[in-house]
Order: sequence, then C-alpha cells, then structure tokens
Amino acid sequence: MIRFTRVALWTLAAALWIAAGTGCANLPFGRGPGKTVVETKAATLPARVLSNYFIVEAEQTDGTVRRFLIDTGSTATFVSRGLAKAIGEKNRDGAKRTVPVRSANNGEITLETVTLKRLQLGDAKFDRVAALVYDFEELSSHLGVTIDGLIGFPVFRDVLLTLDYPNAKLVLAPNRPGGVLPRSTARAAVIAFNNEQSTPFIPVQLGNESFVVLVDSGSDGGLQLNPVGLHPRFAFGPRAGTLVSSISGDRPQQVGRLGQNLLLGTHTVEQPVVDVTDQLSSIGGELLRHFAVTFDQRRNYATFARDSDGPVRIDARRSTGLSFSRSPAYWRVMRIVPDTPTTQLGVQQGDLVVRINGEPVASWNYERYAVLLAGAAKITYTFLTGTREYDVEIPVFELVP
Repeated sequence: MIRFTRVALWTLAAALWIAAGTGCANLPFGRGPGKTVVETKAATLPARVLSNYFIVEAEQTDGTVRRFLIDTGSTATFVSRGLAKAIGEKNRDGAKRTVPVRSANNGEITLETVTLKRLQLGDAKFDRVAALVYDFEELSSHLGVTIDGLIGFPVFRDVLLTLDYPNAKLVLAPNRPGGVLPRSTARAAVIAFNNEQSTPFIPVQLGNESFVVLVDSGSDGGLQLNPVGLHPRFAFGPRAGTLVSSISGDRPQQVGRLGQNLLLGTHTVEQPVVDVTDQLSSIGGELLRHFAVTFDQRRNYATFARDSDGPVRIDARRSTGLSFSRSPAYWRVMRIVPDTPTTQLGVQQGDLVVRINGEPVASWNYERYAVLLAGAAKITYTFLTGTREYDVEIPVFELVP
C-alpha cells in the first residue's frame, strides 16, 4: 500500500462528526434516501479498486458519468460542488444551509448540505439523498482520477450491497423480507453486525481476545487497531510510518506486523500488518480486497466470501521513506520516515519532485507508481530547488516486512 500523504480518506469518514450529533459524520437532516427504487433485475456495475478504495462509475440524470467511492464506514454521503449543482434540489428560499463538522482532534469546518433529487447506480435509483458538499480535489490528485462523490452506508439500507473486490464489481439486489440467512462455510463467513450507528461493526478475534471493528471500505488501510483493552503481540514494530491526516492536522503513523492471527468469522488473516490508532478499530480496503463482501441491513449480517479457503496474507509494506502530496506539476515531500536510509540522503520536508526515473511526475499515475514501488530496488527522484534540478537515488525497502 502506498500513502502519498494526507489522503487516507478514512479520515473524512472516521474523523468527521457533525458537531450537534454523535457517531461518524451523522447528518441532522436525514439518514439517507427518502426512498429506494431497485429494478427486479440486480444492478451490477464494474468497479475499480484503486489504492484499495472501491470506486464505481455511473451515469446520472443529467447525462454525465460520475465517479463514486463506496464507503461503508461513513454514515454520510459527500458530493462535489459540481455534482451538487447538477442533481441537487434548490431550497425554496434560495438560501444555503450548512452544518459544522468537527474532527476527533476538535478542529472544525463548515460544510454545505444538499438533497440529491436522484442518485443512480446503474438500474438502482436512490431518491432524495441527503449529502454534504465536499472538495475532492486532493483525493482526486492522489488517485489520478476525478472523484465526484462518496456514498455512505445508509444509502444502501434497503438493498443487498455486494462489494466484490476480487472480481471488481458492485452488485445491488432487492432485499425482500423473508429471505433465508446464508450459512457460514470455509469460504464464506456470515457475521452479524451492529448497525446502531448506521455503519457495520463486526466482532473479530485476535489470539484469545475478541473485539469489534468497523468494516470501512472508505479506508485504504488494512487493520486499524486501537490496542486499548487488548494485548496484541507484534512480530515486527510498531515503528514510525508515514502520515495520517484529519481536518485539523497530520499525525505520524505507527505501523507493524502482528505476531498473532486475526480471525474474521471462519477466515484467518495471517499476522496482519496494522496501523496502531487511538480512533476506532477498523478493517479497510487492504484487507477487504481479498473478499466479496455482502451487506444485508434488514437483518444486519455481512458475508465475507473468498474463492480460496486458505489464510489471507497481507504483503509487506514497501517504501522509499517519503510521503508526498501530489499535483500534476510536482510532488511535495511532506514527511521523511525516521530511522530509514532516506534520512541520510539530504532530502528535506517541502522539497519538490518534478521527475521520477527521468519522466515527469504527471506520467506517474497511482497504479504505475505502485507497480514501480512494488518491484524496484531503487528509484531516482529529480528534485527542484529554485531553478536547479538534481537527482537523488533512493533505495526501496520494506517498511514493514
């Protein structure tokens, strides 16, 4: 997994609260669509798993194709200002309505509210969806594709929602009363979830200790672990990593690999890489991408299915020790991970990278750079200081083996 910097979207969903409410990004003006209309035939959309985020494209009522991130860890839906103007309802008095939003660190911003007349995902149509207007420019720059919205978990309360990561598709099906609860097998674990906060919390087990985690497809990480009340054993680390961001500032990661297995129903995740956090424990896209996950909000269960019945293994986390904020013209160094080879090479926070292996940074989208980082022994970055350019060759190493 690559973290350029300040782009882990779970901080939008998991670190934002409406100031007047409780829980994650709760909306005082509605929990989701006024009604849901789903055709008899299931709606299936191709998906793209990019930086471990689950992203789909869908044509909207204005004829434009929009790109959405599906976020089971958010009770709120967020849309860009452009999409809000295109499919949002205007208030009768013409006034804009806003809500204060605060982070876990008590920073606060104000976001505009909007009601979407109709949100379409293929044949599935969601009417009068309550949303917040948010600027996705930073995430879009990081991923190299335009993100128009983030769809929160309550929107799917009346449908069966399947995020099929291995086969890269989203499936929405009618959720009719009286269905038969599926059975757990070696390849499909059926786990009841707590939906009191309009997001799915499931029980998991680490060694002989049980705890609950948020199933958060809006996180690019694997296991975010709050160790309070637990006794995790580490095979490696934890050690300093890159940056995690909230609206009130950045904080360094603490990352490591557990010496214990994580049990997810009938599935075993073998000694997972974890981010140690003081926020809610959660599982994100780095772990979820091994499964097709189906959520039934009528009966509050989730099914985690795999093609294999072997253990899930999380790859080593490779790095050059640099975190970047990214734009088409340059990548800015935001952090040099301490106690890594890069600290001896003279790179400073704020330095600008204009080329990678001799090619302009605009040529390096997320997927191409991820392939390079996964396989290269070293990478040459061209830095710009004033009008002077110079190359620095930086080794690629396992931040977490």
